[in-house]
Parts: sequence; structure tokens; C-alpha cells
Amino acid sequence: MQAWKEKLAEKLSRLLADSPTSPSPPSPVARSEFHATPFTEDLTSPKRSSFSSYVLSFLPGGTGNPNSPTFEQTLPPLPPESLPNRWNSDEWENKPVLLSDSENDNKNENRYGSKFEETLEYDNKLRCSNGYEEKKMNSLHSGNYQKYLSDKSELITLDLFDFFESSLPSTIKGSHWVLLYSTWKHGISLRTLLRRSADLPGPSLLIVGDSKGAIFGGLLDCPLKPTPRRKYQGTSQTFVYTTRYGIPRLFRPTGANRYFYLCLNDALAFGGGGNFALCLDEDLLHGSSGPSETFGNECLAHDTEFELKNLELWGFTYLTSQPSN
Repeated sequence: MQAWKEKLAEKLSRLLADSPTSPSPPSPVARSEFHATPFTEDLTSPKRSSFSSYVLSFLPGGTGNPNSPTFEQTLPPLPPESLPNRWNSDEWENKPVLLSDSENDNKNENRYGSKFEETLEYDNKLRCSNGYEEKKMNSLHSGNYQKYLSDKSELITLDLFDFFESSLPSTIKGSHWVLLYSTWKHGISLRTLLRRSADLPGPSLLIVGDSKGAIFGGLLDCPLKPTPRRKYQGTSQTFVYTTRYGIPRLFRPTGANRYFYLCLNDALAFGGGGNFALCLDEDLLHGSSGPSETFGNECLAHDTEFELKNLELWGFTYLTSQPSN
């Protein structure tokens, strides 16, 4: 690269030397306007003239040759008088930076607002595409959820029914609810509950209400079969729930153990490992609840020891005929 620059400079020197008037090197005043740093060059070389040195100063310097001349030039900032007047004013310095123009925003809003509303409407239609969502939109919002219940419930509300339908296994969603046992209808007896659970085999939902207004319970498998010894039953579909915290909360098995539920002649309990998540005494008047490793739950009732106000056991069927009460 350095040899090429030297050849180019020599040719330019020859051509300009033959002309009647040779260009004069730039004056120091003109060079100072560029704020160029002075360059160094070996002036003892016979191959270089003052003009060739001047031409080389404007060519990019090679980095491979340590003897090549160096040229550094820095561009100064523009003088204040060359900038727009509004840039120099205090109003421009204090003016906040706007990320968008309000007028353009309004135009975009008008342009895309209708499209956004159409997208929301389409999304709502997609959410109603499955059977349960459609049923909830058409029936539950009108307060007609009770037509899916065989009997009136003292504990189930519209919001709670919605919660149960979203939590139950898919095999029984949308089915008819059959009341198998209720303390207000069939008396207070664990033995009666166990006997009536055989009327409709399959998953069943236990709903318990305490004296302070909390509603809790769990999913069981009917018929309930008491065991003489502590032998846990159930599957990974078993869960417990509560409304103690304002909104219904669901607790599914954590996998820590398989203590899903325990059915004895004198007790019915969910979970294990530390405490029962829920335990009901034989008289169905008192119970207890605490954190369990099985479901990773907190206390389901307002107190660890509570009094029952009501209890219901619901089965599920797709048949129109129901067990006799």
C-alpha cells in the first residue's frame, strides 16, 4: 500500500511539474480550519517532494509499514451560529422528549380500534367453543345452573358451581348432579352417608360447610368402602378445596405420598403426612383440618377444629333417571 501511494504521488508531481503554474501548498490558515494534526515524514528521502508529501497526507495511512507517515484528523463540533435557532433556545433544551405524536396516535386509534374490538369479540367466541364454556355462557349467567342439580343445595352457589365444573375430571363435566346424601335431608350419620354412597358408583363430591361460613371438601370415589385398618384409597384425581380465602382454591396431589383419602367406620379423612387435610368424626358434627403433604394445602376451615353446619355428597350421571331418595 505504501509503495502504491508513493508511485501515485510521483506521477502527480511529474504531471503538475510540466504545467506552467504549479499549485502552491495550502496556507497554514487554511489548514488550521480543519484542525488537522501535523504529520511527520522523512524529508531526506530523494523520492519525495513537498507536493508528494502533501498528497500523501490526505491518503489513508497503512498500518503494516512502521515507517509510513501517520495522519490524524478530528472534526470539530459545528459552531453555534450554524445550528438551527430553536436548538440554541432555552425552550428547546427544557422541552420534554415525546415518543409519539398525539395526533398520529389518534389516527392510529381510529384506524385500529375497530380491528381490536373485532379481535376481542372473536376471542370470546373461541372461548365459548367447548361445551362447558358455552353452557356457562348460556345457562349459568342466567342463574339457571340449578337445573343440573337433582335437588336444592344448601351450599352450592352460582360461582361455586362454576368452580366445581372447571375442576372436575373431564369424564364427568357437563353431567347431571345427583344428591346422594345431605345432613338436612337424610339425618346426621356417617353410616348413612357410607350406605347411600353406593347408590351411584363413580366419582363423588363432598361439600362441607362450617359454622363460620367456609365451604370445603374433596373428590371421592363411590361407593365408599370402610376398611378395618388404616388403608388409604383414591387416585391422583382426588383433590381438596376451600372457600376460606375469599375465592375457591383447589389443592391437587403434590406427589409426596399417596394418602388420598381414608374411609373408616368412625371417620372419613383426606390427605396425610403431618396432618389430615380434612377429617370428619363419626357423628358428622365436628371435624379438623390442617396442612398436609399429600395436597400441599393450608387449613381448609376457619379453625383447625370446627363445627359442621351442613354436609352434602353429590354423584354424577348422564342418565335422566336418578336414584330414589
